[in-house]
Amino acid sequence: MNDRPYEPPQELVPFEEAVADFDVVMGIEVHVELSTASKMFCGCPTEFGAEPNTQVCPVCLGLPGALPVLNRTAVESAMRIGLALGCSIAEECRFARKNYFYPDMPKNFQTSQYDEPIAFDGVTTVEVEGRSFDIAIERAHMEEDTGKSLHVGGATGRIHGADHSLVDYNRAGIPLIEIVTKPIEGTGALAPQVARAYVAHLRELVRGLGVSDVRMEQGSLRADLNVSLRRSPSDEFGTRSETKNVNSLRSIERAVRYEITRHAGVLSSGGRIVQETRHWHEDTGVTTSGRSKEQAEDYRYFPEPDLVPVAPAREQVEELRASLPEPPSVRRGRLAEAWGFSELEFRDVVNAGALSVIEETVEAGASPAAARKWWTGELARRANVDGLELEELAITPAAVARVQALVESGALNDKLARQAIDGVLAGEGTPDEVVAARGLQVVSDGGALTAAVDEALAANPDVVEKIRSGKVAAAGALVGAVMKATKGQADAARVRELVLERVGG
Repeated sequence: MNDRPYEPPQELVPFEEAVADFDVVMGIEVHVELSTASKMFCGCPTEFGAEPNTQVCPVCLGLPGALPVLNRTAVESAMRIGLALGCSIAEECRFARKNYFYPDMPKNFQTSQYDEPIAFDGVTTVEVEGRSFDIAIERAHMEEDTGKSLHVGGATGRIHGADHSLVDYNRAGIPLIEIVTKPIEGTGALAPQVARAYVAHLRELVRGLGVSDVRMEQGSLRADLNVSLRRSPSDEFGTRSETKNVNSLRSIERAVRYEITRHAGVLSSGGRIVQETRHWHEDTGVTTSGRSKEQAEDYRYFPEPDLVPVAPAREQVEELRASLPEPPSVRRGRLAEAWGFSELEFRDVVNAGALSVIEETVEAGASPAAARKWWTGELARRANVDGLELEELAITPAAVARVQALVESGALNDKLARQAIDGVLAGEGTPDEVVAARGLQVVSDGGALTAAVDEALAANPDVVEKIRSGKVAAAGALVGAVMKATKGQADAARVRELVLERVGG
């Protein structure tokens, strides 16, 4: 049996050609899993990674007679997110039952909000390549997460090709906020980057609010990407596809780009786009068909009879508004001024998604310039090779700050520092433990260094003559020879001093 559903071969149109021939319209739905101590409607704990089915009760399993009780902290978190996005907060809203069957949804309906969300009509702004894009927010509504299916025996982890499936209901009932944009138009060829920038912006904003850990690799922030094409901005919207549960910034950009080329291929050949959900495959960089997309009426929404309407007091709303942290745009302006980066340097930091890790590295003691050097240089390269976000690397900002401190103290040079980072990324321990275990300390004095210099002088008499004739720059060749002989552990500045001393002598 194949591991994936069959799809007929599709001719993709090159991206540049697709965005030249079609107008791109996007809609993005982001699910944020809240970091509350208990679930949305019961007292079950929400610890990530617990043994399967150990955090469940009759309420989140939907057993007969069990009644939900709304989590106050989750409601306040929802309002804080809505306010941070410039939304209005409803004077009264209610929950509804969204009816559909999935094996990982034990109640056979999801308690969600439909036409009466707690927050609505907001707007937020992202910047891409020096251009600002206002993203209109349709609503931010509360709901509960489903359980989690584990398909065993297939090559891809999906149900196709699996021998059997297991279900973990620990996640069922975890509080979620779903943030839904209005159609995003006018992005043109920047559509993939705008999608990525928007989700990165949301992650930064929500993290700043302290209501979620927004760990995309653990699914606590994930995005559904709606893409459609039309021939002209004056035409009606085209049929959209929805790529579900994309959980990395890199994948968001790639998935939008792929769907644009796929839609353009279908439409250019006279085909018709089917409204459906699709799965993103990180390994192959393609999407495949999931299921036909239901319309709202197919879910047979009706008001949840076991929960009373939510009616936040206006005083409470204003108290929450007053408690909001500084907006991301203000934060960026503050950091840009404090760090002293040029406009181009700061834009590179933002585009690399390195703002938070650099901020934490600076807070841990590194200079802004050093923190930027490591995160947008060596560490960005490692992340790109491994297909990870910077924050997913197995090194903390505090560890990077410690590596830099070792460099500034003279214990490491840049080459040895990179080896120390290698060790930390490989799980060998803290920077100090890696340095000790690998013997990475810089050699700056002693007989070994002097002996290495003398060997270099003896092996390169022509270079020695050049230096004695006044061509001091030639000393660089001897420094390089010593560095090679000591496997990069020599103090280059001290080696240069010794070379000039001994040649002069």
